[in-house]
Amino acid sequence: MQDFASRLTAWQRRHGRHDLPWQGTRDPYRIWLAEVMLQQTQVDTVIPYYERFLARFPRVRALAAATEDEVLRLWSGLGYYARGRNLHAAARQVAAKGRFPTTQEGLAALPGIGRSTAAAIAVFAFGRRAAILDGNVKRVLARRFGVQGAKMQWALAEKLLPRRGVRAYTQALMDLGATLCTRTRPRCERCPVARACVARREGRIAELPAPRTRKPMPVKRANWYVYMRQGEVLLERRSGAGLWGGLWTFPEARLPAMPRGRKLAALEHGFTHFRLRAQPWLCPVRGAAPQAAGRLWLDIAAATGAAVPAPVRTVLRALLAGRAD
Repeated sequence: MQDFASRLTAWQRRHGRHDLPWQGTRDPYRIWLAEVMLQQTQVDTVIPYYERFLARFPRVRALAAATEDEVLRLWSGLGYYARGRNLHAAARQVAAKGRFPTTQEGLAALPGIGRSTAAAIAVFAFGRRAAILDGNVKRVLARRFGVQGAKMQWALAEKLLPRRGVRAYTQALMDLGATLCTRTRPRCERCPVARACVARREGRIAELPAPRTRKPMPVKRANWYVYMRQGEVLLERRSGAGLWGGLWTFPEARLPAMPRGRKLAALEHGFTHFRLRAQPWLCPVRGAAPQAAGRLWLDIAAATGAAVPAPVRTVLRALLAGRAD
């Protein structure tokens, strides 16, 4: 066990990632922000969002003082919007208490932070001895030790923790899974623990970890009514905590006494458990326009920078460029 940790940390010093913007800090705010954004999202996608958030909200109190609309506007395009709402709620809790919790248990009690994310923050910000088990780490453990199943992998992750150097070891685990022990085409010839790897020895690299059973992806259909008048577009705010809750979208029901309009190009957008197939209808509005709580007329250019989902922004940009057809 100790040999596994020492080999990984020695490899990480020479070959690991050392240029990520959240590395080299012990600031729990910056580490927490990065770890939440990295949930189910690639590093390259996260970096520009992380930098924009820090530029706008350099401290947790600034984030806590913002409106949810401001937070979701900056989050727009990063996906999994519940993370943005939870981020804001957690910031308000931390600001009210005056500091971040310093233990894994305390961190896990914040909105949007699970066991592995809490452990990562506890390790990197406070030097706690805690095990992580994100997707990359699961893959490394499954292949190196031939162990599958969350319960067994958590037990192994805890057992593998070194007595010292937990920060370097944890970063090494993450880096190994992200750069060498990848899901497809892993570079085993460069792996520091390849000699003892169960998956490599038994020819089971493609089998471990076992792929999830893929169910047929359901398709949900929606009509989007794109009401326009004099360079403005009508958006309405989604309520609740479900899909796109708190974001601005096109109305999905035709408003009374309003034109049906003409079809624009349909578009599809993939989510974790379904695909959305949206049919936009361009509806020019003349004369009086409907007013209601939760609806807002916005200049199209301003709307592209509002808290809107990525596929809605795609339609808005096409309208702005005069390419809608």
